[in-house]
Amino acid sequence: MTESLHSFLSSGLNNLESKGLLNTIDTLQGPNGPLITVNGNQLINLASNNYLGFADKKELIDANISATKKWGVGAGAVRPINGTLQIHDQLEKKIAEFKGTEDALAYQSGFNANMGAIAAVMNKKDAILSDELNHASIIDGSRLSGAKIIRIKHKDMTDLENKAKEATESGLYEKVMYITDGVFSMDGDIQDLPAVVKIAEKYNLITYVDDAHGSGVMGKGAGTVKSFGLQDKIDFQMGTLSKAVGVVGGYVAGKGELIKWLKSQSRSFLFSTSITPGSAAAVIEALDEIMSHPEYVEQLWDNARYFKKRIKEIGFNIGESETPISPVIIGDEAKTQKFSELLIKNGVYAKPIVYPTVPLGTGRIRNMPMRTHTKEMLDTAIEVYKKVGNELNYL
Repeated sequence: MTESLHSFLSSGLNNLESKGLLNTIDTLQGPNGPLITVNGNQLINLASNNYLGFADKKELIDANISATKKWGVGAGAVRPINGTLQIHDQLEKKIAEFKGTEDALAYQSGFNANMGAIAAVMNKKDAILSDELNHASIIDGSRLSGAKIIRIKHKDMTDLENKAKEATESGLYEKVMYITDGVFSMDGDIQDLPAVVKIAEKYNLITYVDDAHGSGVMGKGAGTVKSFGLQDKIDFQMGTLSKAVGVVGGYVAGKGELIKWLKSQSRSFLFSTSITPGSAAAVIEALDEIMSHPEYVEQLWDNARYFKKRIKEIGFNIGESETPISPVIIGDEAKTQKFSELLIKNGVYAKPIVYPTVPLGTGRIRNMPMRTHTKEMLDTAIEVYKKVGNELNYL
């Protein structure tokens, strides 16, 4: 007899709970800012992707309200029918200007962008070279394409070149793509894009950079690709509009012919209703703010450098982070979970990252300093870290 849905769910949930892998979701009782309220308690927020503090910025809220009044709360259709409003065209022109490309296409989320863009170009006759620490959405988008997925050791250019040579000279594949994050979300390290481009040009690889954690952070806000001046060398620049940009959505930026192709062949674009007019307007405002206020990005980096310096001085291991992403590596999974519990209990909201998101034995607390944190907030958080570290015999 086949298993019932109830039986499957009941045993599955019990198994997850016994392994400490069952998600617990906290509900915020206000905006996701530098301070948040959870269960009536105000906490210093070190868990958010809201790098620039834009999620509740007045100018973005006003832009959202104004556009909603003009265009409505929803687009009313998928983009190819009549769900493309003028505000969506304006948004895509702004993204292209921001990223330094000919054109851009907006999606409903970064996950949707990866699911739709990769499979629109790659198929079962092709191969995808993928950095082993790439985001889940890249992995799922690559699987959906049907292409052969070839794992590349993290940031290992020798491994990339060897496997690029093998794949392109084998005669087995029509096209070969290399996909990588620009900034890796768990460790905060940056891909060596200049080296990637050299190898890609040598072996005629299609290049795809997911810059979800680089947009609004790297390259004076314009992203990792532009920080290296490689916007004309990378075929796909993909990212989100929900992290540093502070709203919701995703995008692909690149050559005009690429965007024209995606508008015709990208299924997650074709069969999903457009992002809301209010969200589109808020993103436009956010990108204008980043481009006209370079000090915002520098304030983020100033806070990040301050936090990382202080936390290292205490004796914590932050790995190889080169960005505001500031992991405190604990190691043991159970100890990492307990560390996070005590941080929250003492007023600092920072979440544990454990296996399978990161390798066994490398559990960490991922900290995300924001532009809008004050030094006093960061000092308080650092003192809490010191207290918890001593309590758990970590220091």
